[in-house]
Amino acid sequence: MSPGSGTWLAALCTSRVLAATWFVAYSAVLPLTQAAWGMSAKEAGMVQAAFHLGYLTSLFIVGFIADHFGATRTYIGTGIAACLSPWVFVLFADGFSSAVWLHAFTGLCQGGTYTPALALINDNVERSRRGRAMGYLIAGSSAGYAICLGVAALALQLTDWRGALAAVAVLPVVSWITGVLVLRGTPNIVHARPAGESVLASLPAVWRNRRGMLSIWGYTFHNWELLGMWAWLPAFLTAVLVFHGSENAATFALSFAALTYVANIAGSIVGGTMADRWGRLSTILTWSCVSLALSFSIGWLIAAPIVVVVALACLYNFAGIADSSTHSTVLAESVPAHYLGVAYAVRSAIGFGAGVVSPVVFGWALDASNRSWGLAWATLGVGALLGPVCTWKLRKL
Repeated sequence: MSPGSGTWLAALCTSRVLAATWFVAYSAVLPLTQAAWGMSAKEAGMVQAAFHLGYLTSLFIVGFIADHFGATRTYIGTGIAACLSPWVFVLFADGFSSAVWLHAFTGLCQGGTYTPALALINDNVERSRRGRAMGYLIAGSSAGYAICLGVAALALQLTDWRGALAAVAVLPVVSWITGVLVLRGTPNIVHARPAGESVLASLPAVWRNRRGMLSIWGYTFHNWELLGMWAWLPAFLTAVLVFHGSENAATFALSFAALTYVANIAGSIVGGTMADRWGRLSTILTWSCVSLALSFSIGWLIAAPIVVVVALACLYNFAGIADSSTHSTVLAESVPAHYLGVAYAVRSAIGFGAGVVSPVVFGWALDASNRSWGLAWATLGVGALLGPVCTWKLRKL
């Protein structure tokens, strides 16, 4: 298949779909592991935060690797660790301490399925289609989250939480095989650097790039909200169903959460298409304001009819992801190609660092407020408030 073609993009996104399934596997069984291991909400959030910490570390490292060795080679090489590491968690996690360390390890192995994929699209897809293509890739991630929750919900009908995680862990293995097949005909491009400039010299160059750093900070505040939402949405929907007296609340909550990730897929595609047609920064401003409004409101609606809460959760996930691919496109178009990988690495370290902290703050607020979901969700909104400000400053440039 021709690199950059529709078929090539579809196959690359399919690989990303299957790789992303592990990212929310722990969230899918969080209510069950929290009960089995006797964890507080703060401890449960720390397990998810450990994954994000490992993931941001891997993204930072992989950015340098991709710039030095090329995106194609990096995607295939690092994919081996990405598909094998989930099995370590499945087999050996048995309590809070082991779960923290092992989930951090699985996160440390996942970065090669994201940053190099963005670079592959930037290298092989023309600019007029790039925003939409980035949207499809991010939509692939969302599809993976939905598939994970669906597979976990089905597996929990037959087995326990460990069996459900094992069912999910099969999918990243298929992802790596798919990646090898799609990229075997894709050139491994290493962009030329200025004479005498090392890879490490790109780091201060990124910090000096004002447009690039405004994009990175906007993405950071966006990530605080988005990753916190993804970590706690299944548990929140479980609480809503319990409040309404539903039986099998955890299983039904996974099904509803999977539905919100279907909306997430649509949000990525719509956001990417809007970015190509009506402008990158207008798209970011529009959807970041919508998701902010929901961060400050959805937690107070636990007593609302279930259909209303699920509909708002779908809109929340739609709006939360709709500007994500556009953030990636803006950064790619704000820095030189020879240090794009490092720019993504810096963004990942800062942006996913926010994602490490926000689930813990959410859990702390939930514990400290005697299970007030309204206050807990508001912590995501407070952390995301500066995102539109950064985007507005970038727009003025």
